[in-house]
Amino acid sequence: MRDEVAAGLRRSPKELPSKYFYDARGAALFDQITRLPEYYLTRTERALLAELMPAWLPATGARTVVELGPGSAEKTGFLLAGILGSAHNVAYVPVDLSDAYLAAIIQRVSDRWPALPVIAVRADIGEALPVPAMVPRPVLFAFLGSTIGNFSTAAAVALLRRIRSRMSGADRLLLGVDLRPGAGKPVAEVEAAYNDAQGVTAGFNRNLLRVLNRELGADFDVDAFEHEAGYDPSAHRVEMRLVARVPQRIEIPGAGWFRVEAGEAIRTEISVKYDRAVVEALFARAALRPERWAADAEGRFALALAVPRP
Repeated sequence: MRDEVAAGLRRSPKELPSKYFYDARGAALFDQITRLPEYYLTRTERALLAELMPAWLPATGARTVVELGPGSAEKTGFLLAGILGSAHNVAYVPVDLSDAYLAAIIQRVSDRWPALPVIAVRADIGEALPVPAMVPRPVLFAFLGSTIGNFSTAAAVALLRRIRSRMSGADRLLLGVDLRPGAGKPVAEVEAAYNDAQGVTAGFNRNLLRVLNRELGADFDVDAFEHEAGYDPSAHRVEMRLVARVPQRIEIPGAGWFRVEAGEAIRTEISVKYDRAVVEALFARAALRPERWAADAEGRFALALAVPRP
């Protein structure tokens, strides 16, 4: 963590790894964000899952769900219900970096399906994907929430290739993607999802600095940073930043001192928006073939199902 944070603060512009948002407090704040009226992503994806999974999943023959970054597992039920109704000897493998999320997932899934084997894997999916080898096949790899949008194109392709390397010929990848602004989805709606009126996203953003202060002994003045988020149409992505209100000299023990000027922004997250052609191009670069695609009527969000190709 120290090395990644120090490297990010030495870049121009400065940036911090978004994966460190999710301590217990950050996880709770993000769960709150997903329920906000401005945050269309979660409710649109849930509606698509409810509509499509009863038909899509039995056709895959999947017996194991490997869910990458499942968060609080609120969408997991749509996946497991679609498999449990049509297969036997099944398993669920949540993969997440957050201990808080994994603990909540184990409890929630075990309460609903006491006999279902749950094999929790703590991993940074941006670095490794240690999926247990002896799980029932075929496997449905689920990567929902448009979390892939938090990765650059090169990192997204690398991640999809990592998933592909764990797939057999009968496995599937279910990917959730947030779509680019269009006729049914103005830019203002996209930006509002990251600038809610209650300020929950701002608190979530600043909490990253609290994590670094606690874990690294850093001395960020959390309240001296303002939340900022906006859509960049040339890059087709939202960028979330923390902007310094005053000059700061920040120490990270073992990494040194870092100067942040008044008005200087530290990027904390990107959220790339897609269209079908871009998603299929990503699949092609990762040796995946698109099998199904469906978006909501307003063109806000889409689900894509892919199969491995040689």
